[in-house]
Amino acid sequence: MRRTRIGLVVGLAVVALAVAGCGGDDEEAGGATETETTTETTTASGSTLTASVGPGFEISLTGADGADVSTLAAGSYTIEVDDQSDIHNFHLTGPGVDETTDVSDTGTATWEVTVESGTYSFVCDPHSSSMSGSFEVSG
Repeated sequence: MRRTRIGLVVGLAVVALAVAGCGGDDEEAGGATETETTTETTTASGSTLTASVGPGFEISLTGADGADVSTLAAGSYTIEVDDQSDIHNFHLTGPGVDETTDVSDTGTATWEVTVESGTYSFVCDPHSSSMSGSFEVSG
């Protein structure tokens, strides 16, 4: 009988510690996680964006904060392109925009573009099925 009581006391202590470990910080941690996973931001007109392609099979368009561009406000932007491979290009298209680097060239380019409402896409033309992205422009 004594072993049963000791086992019961130890079991209750383990349950109490487990419950205490799952205490009030969960709500705070959940809030922090939600904030960290929010990635969609609208970049303001007049900003500089960074386009990159290569050296591997990677293509991206990022804002000043380094986050991938998902939405932009309509307006004018400077896009600094870093083409790091002679087997890729960076090709940006959308309403009123059609800019590209040459596939066989590497280096940097600077484009001044004005975007309006709609969907814009960027691709590596020779590898468009695996190297592409897009973003939305609003009002």
